[in-house]
Amino acid sequence: MNKTIRRASVLTLLLVFALLIRATWVQFYEGEALADSKDNRRNAIETYAGPLGNIVVAGRSVTGSAPTRDSDLAYKRTYDDGRLYAAVTGYASQAYAPTQLEGIYQDVLNGTDPRLKTLMDTVTGTRAEPGNVVTTIDPDVQKAGLDALGETKGAAVAIDPGTGEILSVVSTPSYDPASLTDANTAGEAWEKLTTDPDKPLTNRALRQPLPPGSTFKLVVAAAALEDGLYGSVDEKTDSPDPYTLPGTTTDLSNENPSAPCENATIRTGLQYSCNNVFAKMAVDLGQDKLRAMAEKFGFNDETQDVPVRAYASVYPEDMDRSSTALTGIGQFDVTATPLQMAMVSAALANGGELVSPHMVSQVTDGGGDVLEDHSDADSERIVSSTTAEQLQSAMRTVVDDGTGSNAQIAGATVGGKTGTAQHGENNSKTPYAWFTSYAKSGSSDKEVAVAVVVEQSDAARSEVSGNGLAAPVAKAMMEAALKS
Repeated sequence: MNKTIRRASVLTLLLVFALLIRATWVQFYEGEALADSKDNRRNAIETYAGPLGNIVVAGRSVTGSAPTRDSDLAYKRTYDDGRLYAAVTGYASQAYAPTQLEGIYQDVLNGTDPRLKTLMDTVTGTRAEPGNVVTTIDPDVQKAGLDALGETKGAAVAIDPGTGEILSVVSTPSYDPASLTDANTAGEAWEKLTTDPDKPLTNRALRQPLPPGSTFKLVVAAAALEDGLYGSVDEKTDSPDPYTLPGTTTDLSNENPSAPCENATIRTGLQYSCNNVFAKMAVDLGQDKLRAMAEKFGFNDETQDVPVRAYASVYPEDMDRSSTALTGIGQFDVTATPLQMAMVSAALANGGELVSPHMVSQVTDGGGDVLEDHSDADSERIVSSTTAEQLQSAMRTVVDDGTGSNAQIAGATVGGKTGTAQHGENNSKTPYAWFTSYAKSGSSDKEVAVAVVVEQSDAARSEVSGNGLAAPVAKAMMEAALKS
């Protein structure tokens, strides 16, 4: 054979082998990535080829599907009361990645979850009938929270302390998920929502930790009682007033200068929200013991799934004593979500045991058979029953005779803790108003724990307080939960 022809033949064979190797690599190694790519239009066509499964609240689907016109995507997602449930459902969009429960359970809702396949589906290679997600949300509590927050910027979470069921997740301002479902019209809505300075797409209830202010004093008090620093909520503390932050010349002031805060008991300290009591207590305990207690309640947990991943609430490390003192009043670098502060109240209301919070009770296939059942959630003892009972009593004093009077409910036992957290350098911006609480019905076994934060409202700065802004929201939600 001619030498030139032989070389050309070898080169051609090498090129053929290279093409075969590349084709094999694409088919078997990159095929899955290409199939899953957000730019693969066939995925969207398959997802929206038929109606999606639904998210269910109190036996009623709050989602649906509707046929489209002039599109290769046959169906689009629809929402009933979209603004009411946006912080729960999230959105399923033809143009953008799904969020919240729509995102967590997208394989169940679009029928691609392997657990949904029947033998016939496997044989024929067809998509299975979509499944459904049954939530723990109570529509009355959800509506009470959204209505009570109104035009303010804030969030609220309600939990059943005995079961861990999340009864409400509210974030304001809310939005209508339906505005994002149609690929042909979603772009304009997306631009408006993502450029809104109030960030309506942010789930403030689960994913925006803020300084919790004086609501964190419950954690400090729990640490002091569990450690034995003080034997009861009615034992006098060692708390000078004014209290000078260690290593500084700065005196820590109390909101009410005439309150009986000098050497006050834990009960009185919570009743009047005495900063000197809990700042000194934090220093006496030390940051390690405080952090350990905070972490038992759920702080610093990077994997808090309900099942939506909540942002971690933070108790910081490596502080000097003056910074540790400030953490005792929920300032410095302490942050918490409303979910986290609702967990604190829920654990105390439940005798010191925290049942894992969750907002999905079951996941079912299209025929109603259960794929997942979360009705028997895990629980963990956070504090002793004695400590829990004492703090329940002190929280009742806050509502009956202290700073939380706006949460009182006739015929119910209510305990709570207010908080007003500094915001901005030198507290230059409007403070955050907090309230965390529990309520127990006087005529049934119903109970609920609620946490509320109001970030911004139309109230004058001098009128911003946990009792004035957040406690009425909690009251409305607790009343709804006890009546449901």
